[in-house]
Amino acid sequence: MMDDPKKVQEFLGQVGSKAVETMTVWADAHQRVVHELVELGASSAKEGVKLYAELQQAAIEALRDSQAAALRWQTAWQDGAKDPVQLYQKALAEGVESAQKAFKILEGQAQAVTRSAERLGTSGEQVSKSIQETYTAVVSKLKDMYAQN
Repeated sequence: MMDDPKKVQEFLGQVGSKAVETMTVWADAHQRVVHELVELGASSAKEGVKLYAELQQAAIEALRDSQAAALRWQTAWQDGAKDPVQLYQKALAEGVESAQKAFKILEGQAQAVTRSAERLGTSGEQVSKSIQETYTAVVSKLKDMYAQN
């Protein structure tokens, strides 16, 4: 087989060199993948904070509306003794308006959650594609590297 010590030493050098090259390619790939996953985690955290802020803003808006309605009711009750029919009409109109506002707020919150989920989905798809491209490049490099023998 290989009786010449120089050929054996050369062969072992080539094998060692290929092993180091292979480990370098894989280490680079793993570094890219970890970077992509960290970026995904960071963007997910940012998206969560953004969504929380939007939902909280809507909740504060709803609280303001309910406080304003309470003040309007306080005034209406005082005047209600004079004209109960008007109080009833005002109460009915206020109830319908409050329900419409509540549904509008819920719709806005649902849209915010949907937009957030879409952005997270897009980020996930981009990271997935990037990781797939990284591993495809690794396989290609390794094929080229070992085809040179």
